[in-house]
Formats: sequence, structure tokens, C-alpha cells
Amino acid sequence: MASDKKDRIYIAIDLKSYYASVECVERGLDPMTTDLVVADIERTKGTICLAVSVSLKKKGVKNRCRLFEIPSYLDGTYIIAVPRMQLYMEKSAEIYGIYLRFFSHEDIHVYSVDECFIDITDYLKYYGKPPIEIAKMIMEAVSEQTRIPSTAGIGTNLYLSKIAMDIIAKHNKERIGYLNEELYREKLWQHLPLTDFWQIGPGTERRLANIGLYTLKDVAYADQYLLKKTFGINGELLYDHAWGREPVLMKHIHSYTSKGHSLSNGQVLPRAYSYEEGLLAIKEQSEVLCLDMSDKGLVTDLITMWIGYEGKEHYGNAGSIRLNIRSNSYSYILEHVEALYERICNPEMKVRRLGVCFCNVVPEEMEYLDLFTDYDEVLKERKLQKSINSIKKRFGDNAILKAMNLLDAGRTIERNMQVGGHKANGDDSKYDKPLRKGR
Repeated sequence: MASDKKDRIYIAIDLKSYYASVECVERGLDPMTTDLVVADIERTKGTICLAVSVSLKKKGVKNRCRLFEIPSYLDGTYIIAVPRMQLYMEKSAEIYGIYLRFFSHEDIHVYSVDECFIDITDYLKYYGKPPIEIAKMIMEAVSEQTRIPSTAGIGTNLYLSKIAMDIIAKHNKERIGYLNEELYREKLWQHLPLTDFWQIGPGTERRLANIGLYTLKDVAYADQYLLKKTFGINGELLYDHAWGREPVLMKHIHSYTSKGHSLSNGQVLPRAYSYEEGLLAIKEQSEVLCLDMSDKGLVTDLITMWIGYEGKEHYGNAGSIRLNIRSNSYSYILEHVEALYERICNPEMKVRRLGVCFCNVVPEEMEYLDLFTDYDEVLKERKLQKSINSIKKRFGDNAILKAMNLLDAGRTIERNMQVGGHKANGDDSKYDKPLRKGR
């Protein structure tokens, strides 16, 4: 485990176009030269591409674009791969195992399925190599075992390693970038667009422009009070990052525990749902969360819900409802879910997006009841839910279903075969050859 020395060196590693690269490797193709997108073509022509291969990006295809947005001159030249989320997770775990061959898990922070941070400070002397050679060592090990290409950023803090990876490494033939605070200010204070920087999205960029700040140098010399007034606590983060500072260490990440806990379930519906169909879908989502709570021995006393409508990209309704008791009982929670849905959903609109969150979840030991609750019934339903979870774990999530799951608007059966809202093991054999749009 790393010691608490002041000067540290971090490496950030990104697996290039990860999902697309995995699909190329699975086909025996070169991830750097193959034109391929990962998208579920069975959904709609407007489906979002989960990943675009490196070569397609070089041809101007934007990552996370929709299929119909791919330039027409590329018709028939690229492969469409159906998402296989289970495969991507397994491959990610394999790559994490490669990292563990070189470093302790205490010095690794997995940021996402395709990115991680490694504190290499105490390994410089051990391996007798400079940071850039250690980065090459990791990248070569991943490439040799999996054939998946990667990019690395080296920095004197976590933030700088991320920026070195995201911005500097892209313009380096070896795909490795390095930044310390001095180089950061020298190379990137005038860099545009600001959205290239970690945690600065289009909204933040617009709000900065509204107060006359257009570059990171502007932010660095801005009035800190104005930043905090405009962005709240994030104003302090923006100011520190503008100077290339980041006080968080790996030990802080590993020791962090959230003060509040919640479980949520959201989805984009495959078509526009009526008011009644939307209610069915939200009931299904709530049942999944109740079973999840039961399995983890948790209870909740607050439910929030959000609804998005067809043709209204940024328009919807949201609300919350407080429970009289803490519970994970589906029959009890269902009453409140239905009441909340009835209160916030516009029956004249078609529903396209739904989400429900059980907030303030705590262990069952902290459950409290009122005088009107039949505790025997609570225990009876809890025992039933635990039995259902036991059967599902043994025979699969679709081993036990309710009649509502079999209705046309039911989504549980399909969603049980997905990971992260996408197919866990998609059969894309019929899409192995380059396709023309609309096929």
C-alpha cells in the first residue's frame, strides 16, 4: 500500500473505444483499423451507438451518436455489433486482474468499466523505471493478453493524470501524456473547448461564459466568491482544477462512504406508453427494487419518481412521497408508488422514460412500524420475498414471473436478460458483415 508522501505520481488508463475494441477482438479484427459500431439495431433507427471504433472516429463519426447520424458515404462499410454487456464486464475483470499482477488493489481505483487510476509512487523504485516506462509496461501487458489498445495519462495528482490521458495523450504517437501543475498551466490554460476537461459539460461552459470566463486561465484568476455564488461548492472545485490542483488521494477514495444510500431503477421505454402502460412499467420497476432491498436486508421510507414524455426531450414530471413506516414490502410500497404516479403523471401525455428511487435505505434492524401495521403480515411477505430471491438466484431472474410481466407492455422479462439496459449476451451473428442503414 502507498505511503502518505506528499509528492505522488498517478497513471490514468483508458481502454480505447472499449466495447467496440472487444467486439473487434472477438472477430479476430484489428481494433485500431476496423470500422465498427456497437448498437442494438433491433430497437430503432435512432438507437444510440454505445461505442464507435477508433478508425470510425478518425473518419468523423462521433462517439455515442445515433445510427442515422453516421455519414451516408459510409453506408455498407462498417460492422454493427449487438451489445454484449456480460462479455464486456468479464473482459474488464480480466484486465483488472492484469493490473493486480503489478500493483496492490489498494493503489488502484476502478473509475469505470474501461478506466482506472493507479498510484505508482511507491512502485517507481521497486520497478526501477520512470513513470512513462511503467505506463508502457501496463499498456503492453493489456495488449499482449487481450489485444485491446489503451491510452495512459501520467500526472502529479489524480486530476492531472486524467487530463493528461483525455487531452495530451490523444496527440501523442505513443498514446501517453504527462502533466504537472506547471505544464498544465503552460499547455492547457488557453485550451478550448472547455468541455474537453473532466467534469465541465456544456451547461457549465455556458454558465462560465455568462460571467465572462472563457478559458481555464480566466477561471484561475476569477473572483472565488463569484465562482462559489454561481456554482456552489463546485465553484471551489472549478477554481482548484483551473490551477491543476487536486487534494484527493487514493486513500481518500477507498475510505469514502456515502452519508446517504438509495436504490434506483430507470429505463427508456421501447415505444410511447399510455398512462396505464406506464403505471404497469413503474410497478414492475418497483417490484425489482423491493426484491433487491429484501435481498440486501434494507428498508426505505422515501420514494421519488420521474417521468419523461414522448417528443419532449427535456420535459417531464418528478415528485416524491414519504412512507409512514420503513419497509421493503412490495404490497405496502405499491400503494404509495401508485399514488405518486397518479399525482405526477399527465394522463394526456405519452410516457417514454420512467425512473423510481427508494431513498434513505437503511438496514432492516432500523425498521419502524406504526400501530396500524400487522407485523405478522410484514414478516410473512418478507419471508416470501426472500424465497423468491432464492429461486431467482438458483434458476434465473425469469424463473418466477407475475401475470403483469406477461402483458404486452411488460418489460421485466426482457430487462432481466440485460445488463445496464443493454443485452447481456446479444446474438449478433447475422450482423457480422458490414450493413447498410435501415437493414
